[in-house]
Amino acid sequence: MQLLITGGCGYVGSVLVPHLLAQDHHVRVIDTQWFGNHLPEHPRLSSVKGDIRNIRAEDLAGVDAIIHLANIANDPGVDLNPTLSWEVNVLASQQLATLAVSAGVSQFIYASSGSVYGIKEEEQVTEELELLPISTYNKTKMVAERVLLSYAGEMAVHNIRPATVCGLSPRMRLDVSVNMLSFQALANGNITVFGGDQVRPNIHIQDMARVYEHFLTHPDLPSGNYNAGFENISIQQLAELIACKTGASITTTPSNDPRSYRQNSDKLLNTGFKPLFSVGRAVDELTHAFAAGELVDSEQSHTVKWMTSLGLANV
Repeated sequence: MQLLITGGCGYVGSVLVPHLLAQDHHVRVIDTQWFGNHLPEHPRLSSVKGDIRNIRAEDLAGVDAIIHLANIANDPGVDLNPTLSWEVNVLASQQLATLAVSAGVSQFIYASSGSVYGIKEEEQVTEELELLPISTYNKTKMVAERVLLSYAGEMAVHNIRPATVCGLSPRMRLDVSVNMLSFQALANGNITVFGGDQVRPNIHIQDMARVYEHFLTHPDLPSGNYNAGFENISIQQLAELIACKTGASITTTPSNDPRSYRQNSDKLLNTGFKPLFSVGRAVDELTHAFAAGELVDSEQSHTVKWMTSLGLANV
C-alpha cells in the first residue's frame, strides 16, 4: 500500500514509519522537520521537508491512505502561536482532505486527541459524550475532527483520539507526563508532582503505532471517532510507579491545573485491537536507555523551548 504520513518525523511518526515499512508498505513522509529527521534510509521510504499548509495535488499521487499526524502539539505549544496552530491544525487538514478526495485516496486516518473531552467527572469517557474542550489546542482538534468527518461520504475517515503517549522514540519528547517524570527520577533522583489527583489516560508509543496499523488493515471500520487509551492513572499513582522502579523520591506541590480525564476505549477494543505494551514497560525502557546514555535532555525534546528557539512563538 502507498501511504502518505504527514508529520512522520515527529515523536509518534518516528516510531510509526519504521513499523509500517516493516509491514511492506511504501511510505511518503511530509514534515517541516522542525525537530529533525530521525527516520532510517529505506528503499520504500521517501521523506520530503515541507509544510502541510503548502501541500500540492502531486504530493498525493498514487496514495491509497493518509495518516495525518502533522500538527502544532499540546496546549503550551499551541498557545505560543494560536494563529499558526489554527492554520496547521484545522485549515491545512481541510485542504489535505479536499486534495485526498480529488486524488482518490480511500482512507484518511487523523491523529486527534483524547483531551477534546475537557474535564469530565464520568468514570467511563466514551466517544458519545459531549466535547467540552478547554484549551485552544483542544478546540483545534475538535474542529478538525468535524471538518474531516464531513468527507466521510467520499472516503473512510477515522479520527483517533489518543491518550497521552509514552515511551522511547528516535525523536524523543520529555514534555509528556510519563517521559517527563521518568527523566526527573533518573536524572535527579526526585519527582516533582503538581497536584497529583489529576487522572490521565496513557498509551505506549508502540501500541500507538499498532493502532494506526490496525485501522489501515481494517479500512472498512465505520468512519467516526475512536478513543485509544488503555491505562487511566493519576499523576500521583504514576509518580509512585516510577519511584518504585527507579528508587526516586517524590515531592508534591499544589497545582492550578484542573484537567482530569479518563478514556474508555471499548469501541476500539471491540474491533479486535489488543494492546500489548504498558506504562510500566515504557518506564523500564526509558530506564534502560538512560543507563546506556541514550536518553539525554535537549531543547529539541521540549516542544515549547524548541519552537521558541526557532522563532515560531507569537505571544
